[in-house]
Amino acid sequence: MSARRRIIALFVSMAMALTLIPAIGASADAHGAIVINEIMQNPSAVSDSNGEWFELYNSTSNAIDIDGWTIADNDFDSHVINNGGPLLVPADGYLVLGNNSDSGTNGGVTVGYNYGTSFFLANGADELVLTDGVSIEIDRVEWDNGVTFPDPNGASMSLSDPTLDNNVGANWCTAGTLFGAGDLGTPGATNDCSPPSPAVPVLIHEIQGTGATSPLVGVEVIVEGVVVGDFQDDVGSDGDLNGFFIQEEDVQADGDSLTSEGIFVFEGSDPLVDVAVGDLVEVTATVAEFSTSGGSSLETQLTNPVVVVTGSAPLPAATDVTLPFAATDAPEAFEGMLVRLPQSLTIVEYFNYDRFVEIVLAPDRLFQPTGVFAPGSAEAIALADLNARSVITLDDGLTVQNPEVTRHPNGDPFSLSNRFRGGDLVTDTVGVVSNTFGLYRIQPTDAANYTAVNDRPPAPQPVGGSLEVASFNVLNYFLTLDEGASRNTCGPDGTQGCRGADNAEEFDRQRAKILEALAGLDADVVGLIEMENSTGVSPLADIVAGLNDIFGAGSYDYIDTGTIGTDAIKVGFIYRPAAALPLGNFAILDSSVDPSFDDTKNRPVLAQSFLDRSGGGVVTVAVNHLKSKGSSCADVGDPTDPNGQGNCNGVRTDAAVALANWLASDPTNSGQSDILIVGDLNAYDKEDPITALTDASYTDLVAQFGGEFAYSFLFSGQLGYLDHALANDSLASQVTGTSVWQINADEPDLLDYDTSFKSDGQDAIFAEDAFRASDHDPVLVGLDLDADIASIFAALVDEVAGLKADGALNQGQANALTRHLESAQRQLDRGQSQSAIPIVNAFITQVNNFVGADIL
Repeated sequence: MSARRRIIALFVSMAMALTLIPAIGASADAHGAIVINEIMQNPSAVSDSNGEWFELYNSTSNAIDIDGWTIADNDFDSHVINNGGPLLVPADGYLVLGNNSDSGTNGGVTVGYNYGTSFFLANGADELVLTDGVSIEIDRVEWDNGVTFPDPNGASMSLSDPTLDNNVGANWCTAGTLFGAGDLGTPGATNDCSPPSPAVPVLIHEIQGTGATSPLVGVEVIVEGVVVGDFQDDVGSDGDLNGFFIQEEDVQADGDSLTSEGIFVFEGSDPLVDVAVGDLVEVTATVAEFSTSGGSSLETQLTNPVVVVTGSAPLPAATDVTLPFAATDAPEAFEGMLVRLPQSLTIVEYFNYDRFVEIVLAPDRLFQPTGVFAPGSAEAIALADLNARSVITLDDGLTVQNPEVTRHPNGDPFSLSNRFRGGDLVTDTVGVVSNTFGLYRIQPTDAANYTAVNDRPPAPQPVGGSLEVASFNVLNYFLTLDEGASRNTCGPDGTQGCRGADNAEEFDRQRAKILEALAGLDADVVGLIEMENSTGVSPLADIVAGLNDIFGAGSYDYIDTGTIGTDAIKVGFIYRPAAALPLGNFAILDSSVDPSFDDTKNRPVLAQSFLDRSGGGVVTVAVNHLKSKGSSCADVGDPTDPNGQGNCNGVRTDAAVALANWLASDPTNSGQSDILIVGDLNAYDKEDPITALTDASYTDLVAQFGGEFAYSFLFSGQLGYLDHALANDSLASQVTGTSVWQINADEPDLLDYDTSFKSDGQDAIFAEDAFRASDHDPVLVGLDLDADIASIFAALVDEVAGLKADGALNQGQANALTRHLESAQRQLDRGQSQSAIPIVNAFITQVNNFVGADIL
């Protein structure tokens, strides 16, 4: 046989063989073979948006591929299954499709395909229609809100037998098998229509057990208890959490410190029975674990309750709970119970106060371990452990976000006249313990005693000296609004997202606060961080204009650098010309100067030398903004640091080494050796980048003058300073003081300019003052510089010569300036320093005249 004939014969034999194999996914085989077998349209253990699902059964002996099929109803819900490959319903097997594939939050279901939010299963009447890839209807179920079909809550509708007509309501039953978080159903298994076991009388501590989860999950129980927290939907006297807390009467408590005597009864909306604190109730319900935050929180609850008020009883005595806990999970022993926090606890975190009205309490203020001890040291590890065991969250008893009225710890509404700061004290907090969204929290049932102990500082602590230099991260000061057509027009290339105010109202609020903060800072030179870095946009000019409106024309000026680097934000300088004279040109450190400084991660450094007009000294100031800890640098070979220094520690450390080397080269050609590093280095003071600078003979001025527990920033309830001031050896002895003006880190962000999520009531709590102008506190340094007149005059002579060589000055203009300098130098050489002063002032006046005439 020829080769061609052999190939044809082979193809024919293969085709014949293929006809003997049943077609996977063929509609002819699928019709009547794929059956909608179980529907969970109304879960109870989790919300509908997390726990809806349905099950398909394949009655054939071959797997059937349903990728490309459509699920829909008779209205507008529709979803085309797109699995990125075959989605098989196994032979004589089941496939579960649901709106959430996370078994930690969907009630404990193993979902084979996640259709997300494009399809919904109504609790009342609805339809579920399955069509194949060529629009042939494979199966359909239309349930009728309990008329003929079952209408369960917390249980699936289950087809009694997959061979029965699934569009006849009588062929369906309510599932009777407990699964997962406590609902009834058999996802992925044969349906069970047998009724659940009868309810069992138990005590609450038997439900709670000694572990994180109940030993009775899924069991229907009967419990009796006293209502200790009323958080029923719309009618709760303590709040609204869609349920209430009950606790065993004291005489029935087991005395075991590891078992809780309280539990939350989850009812959902529109409770059938309105309970009150002090009611004695009998509850018949199913034990479940309510999962939140991907399963990191499991709260034991009673679900699908039938509630009967049987009388009233004295409240159980509130259990005193003190911090720190022996272990981070120790509050589990109090879950659901009425407790009291008798200590004077410190307000240590309030990041979520505006959105969720959450405040974190601890025995004392907490500090970043790597700001106190060497990263990875036994002391740092021990402090991290202590911090984790020292906190509990005080909530407001509501599920609503950004409420119109925001609860103060003292029980009254938060306002400008009834506010708090970090470090203030809260005593005798009383409430019930819940465990949700990754946190053990107190849902208050009474007001706590509040004491203000951390007053607002009206001005920075005095730092002395004749020249004051500051650094301030102004939290994305953008003139281009982050809205509409301008949303992605920022950065030097005009394609990056804009990061500041979303609208004109927000910008006006932000600007007012930033100007008040800078006016209160009252520094001669300020390094600003997080300024918009867009072509043709000058946030520095806008700030200077605002300050000059406050202090008078010409009071402030700025170093005009244009855009720096490629990021949407940059650093910059403003200065007071009457106090500080920029010498020479600014200089920039980026990757082109030193490849070890990665300017795709760090913002380029800006350096400028300034002459102290009152004393004659010169200092070079370098303002920085190194890579944050938030996002990964794994793409440049820098994994997350295992010792608590966060992401990008290597990138920051390399940048710090490059910075020290660059500054040692006198990049501004000042001829001076005095150097001050300022800015947001995104590293706490014991971390590697700061160690690299102190190893290069820089002194940490914030630590020197502020002590070990100085701070400028709050993150995760722990204080530290990312905002630094470091002086080299030459400058350190000329520093007269350093202070952090704590106007931001101690203030809740409810007070800031941002209106994005706030309610109208929260938006109204605003003042045009310096407090919560940003999330970083500004740092202020006082300098009393040694005047090196000879070097200064030599540098100025060289500068004039350079301006003449560049054509900026003509011969006569250059000679006029040089004569002033030479005349002043002769007076100094004779020891006549007082006679030199008016000559130097004449030089400065002449320079200012040239500037005013646009010559310079």
